[in-house]
Amino acid sequence: MSTSVKHDQTTNVLKKSYDTVYQVSTMLSLLDGVYEGETTFGDLKHHGDFGIGTFDRLDGELIGFDNEFYRVRGDGTATPLVDADRSPFCSMTYFKPEITHKVEQTMSKREIEELIMDLVPSENLFYAVRFDGVFKQVKTRTVVYQEKPYVPMSEAVESQPIFTFNNVKGTMVGFWTPMYAHGIAVGGFHLHFIDENRTSGGHVFDYAIDNCTIQINKKPEMKLHLPQDEGFLNANLNRPEMEAEMKKTEG
Repeated sequence: MSTSVKHDQTTNVLKKSYDTVYQVSTMLSLLDGVYEGETTFGDLKHHGDFGIGTFDRLDGELIGFDNEFYRVRGDGTATPLVDADRSPFCSMTYFKPEITHKVEQTMSKREIEELIMDLVPSENLFYAVRFDGVFKQVKTRTVVYQEKPYVPMSEAVESQPIFTFNNVKGTMVGFWTPMYAHGIAVGGFHLHFIDENRTSGGHVFDYAIDNCTIQINKKPEMKLHLPQDEGFLNANLNRPEMEAEMKKTEG
């Protein structure tokens, strides 16, 4: 893991790094029920203009791009973030597209994923991805606020609402994580969606594209920030059923 920002000692300014994904905590900790957010959006926004994640006590899905960030709550509605909002798990980066590809036909999630893997130089690097345009269909799920005692995430998602958007214009953003990092993040694609009016969206588990522009930004570095609160320090991160739990939580 390497550092995502460079510190200029003469000007005391944090410089952007377009090479790095900055991540708070791990997906394994969410699976174990570590839901209390240690990091504020006021801190997170210094690590990128683009990202996805969740919130304190799983109170919604985070999506951000063009330096605009939103929370999509369990009722499906989206609202802008404030600095005091807290996250137990989030991935941030500065987005600067290096690959752009136009899709002008209906393509399924599987077809799009295969297309992207053909466009990138390797499956062994991290990538930030963005889709803008018209979606034939997007299916989303949204985590909801959790009360103590917390249950594992595979149980928490059993009550999460599902939303289906048909013939919708909007933006979908997220990351490709190499499979060797599965558990640190979500191995493969992890995407969140918001509609054109920035009023609704959620965590994406299926979609089909009609007419979209795909942008991809290679990320050869990752900086991992691990919490030091009691929940994380006492979490069971050795989860033999990780794959089954991940499939249930991520769709």
